[in-house]
Amino acid sequence: MKKQISTEAILLLEDGTVYKGKSLGRIGTSGGELCFNTGMTGYQEIFTDPSYYGQMVVTTVSHVGNYGVQHQEVESNKIQISGLVCKDFSSHFSRKTAEGSLQDYFENAGVVGICEIDTRALVRHIRDKGAMNAIVSSETTDIEELRKKLAEVPSMAGLELSSKVSTPEIYHFTPEEVKYRVAVLDLGVKQNSLKNLVARGCEVKVYPYNTPFEEMEQWNPDGYFISNGPGDPAATTVAVNSVKQMLEKQKPLFGICMGHQMLAQANGIATYKMHNGHRGLNHPVKNLRTGRSEITSQNHGFVVDAEQLRNHPEVEVTHINLNDNTIEGIRMKSKPAFSVQYHPESSPGPHDSEYLFDDFIELLEQSKIK
Repeated sequence: MKKQISTEAILLLEDGTVYKGKSLGRIGTSGGELCFNTGMTGYQEIFTDPSYYGQMVVTTVSHVGNYGVQHQEVESNKIQISGLVCKDFSSHFSRKTAEGSLQDYFENAGVVGICEIDTRALVRHIRDKGAMNAIVSSETTDIEELRKKLAEVPSMAGLELSSKVSTPEIYHFTPEEVKYRVAVLDLGVKQNSLKNLVARGCEVKVYPYNTPFEEMEQWNPDGYFISNGPGDPAATTVAVNSVKQMLEKQKPLFGICMGHQMLAQANGIATYKMHNGHRGLNHPVKNLRTGRSEITSQNHGFVVDAEQLRNHPEVEVTHINLNDNTIEGIRMKSKPAFSVQYHPESSPGPHDSEYLFDDFIELLEQSKIK
């Protein structure tokens, strides 16, 4: 294991705030939307989550890298974040089953980051000011030069990013015993979502984000799954049109995160960018139908408009966030379609939300009986 060679690094925020620290990962410069995640573990899952594409993540936990990396803990085929900001970054790891260090993992992927800064102060700053663009560099300390580069980083509002992370070609998984066929619209799907479907007897066929609905329907699936993904849901119009056509078929439909927002958009319900968003493993959500609460994993910067939902004739709220009362789940009244804003496949509870996959299976079974 090679030792990390640290050099001075600079973090420049959109509002002009500057932090100085040490480099991690590859020496270079990178920008993106700066946001924080409150999870205590699971950093590899966070870094490989396609929903983080275009974002620079601040970890609120003090130590990152201390248990190394393993190939089975990825959520996609590469690191998706544009950069990492943390307090203590460890090039050494203590877990015996680890396959390598986080430093080597970042270097091989070309990821730039900064450590040894006061992340508590930084999180308090962006918590109050809101998520904003930032740039980190370990190759230059020229603030004016970095300010010019930062100005070129696009705003997340109005940005379509599913095309950057979706599969370029169709692929599928088949369980030993096939009970149902589920077409997955890949807006940035996580591997654990697919594993949950396959474990329940679903043959899944994963389609690129812009696949025409007619092509998916030719496979004659029993239902549709709309995945999570990055970017502004209002800009992901191709997927919205596909979801509208899926709903016309009256087949079961389950959406997660971006998929949740697509279902809302397909019903004429707007989404908007949040001040900070929800990112972490400990967000409390209440199921309004059962009265039970769940500890959930979340990663989103946009949310469904509650005002437009309140009097909608076809859509009802099923879940709310107990911290801020934002919408966490919806279902259609006359069609077998539902969605949640959080990630039931992440299991932070550890299994509080897995029932949602079972609910989808129940809809598939009912649909087949009909």
